[in-house]
Amino acid sequence: MSQTQSAPVPRKKQQSKHGFLHEHSLSIASSLILLTWLILYRFSNPSTHAGSFFGNAIADWSGVVVTVLATKYLYEKGSTESRTPKPKYFAPAIEFLHEHSLSIFLLITGVGWVVLFLKMDPNAKWGQVVGNIVSEWTQIFGLVLLTKRMIERHSKESSR
Repeated sequence: MSQTQSAPVPRKKQQSKHGFLHEHSLSIASSLILLTWLILYRFSNPSTHAGSFFGNAIADWSGVVVTVLATKYLYEKGSTESRTPKPKYFAPAIEFLHEHSLSIFLLITGVGWVVLFLKMDPNAKWGQVVGNIVSEWTQIFGLVLLTKRMIERHSKESSR
């Protein structure tokens, strides 16, 4: 290199102006809300209005937590509910797994919830909650698949 040319400066990862709590506040807050519902349900009677509400809230907020975290790290090619994956791998099979990691994750964990539910008494305290979680997972998985091909006029997610 000549003295007039300088070596290229390596690019650093862009530093955030905000701290960890700010950058992850949605996942932290939704996880803490889920934890609150779990604790309240643990000490409640599911036959009461409050206990029934806490059990349903667990399923709903577990769906929120999985949606926030899974769509942060996983992909579903063609779904407006997911970020668009950037090609990363040369092997077609590995690239397929990368492009559909969100659906694969929801399918595998959904099967796990179904297996757990089938081994439980559906009328037991935690059996009702797990049944609701199975329903929640089915809803999330269905939404991801539906948004691959279908749109909704005037929806921000469908503006493609």
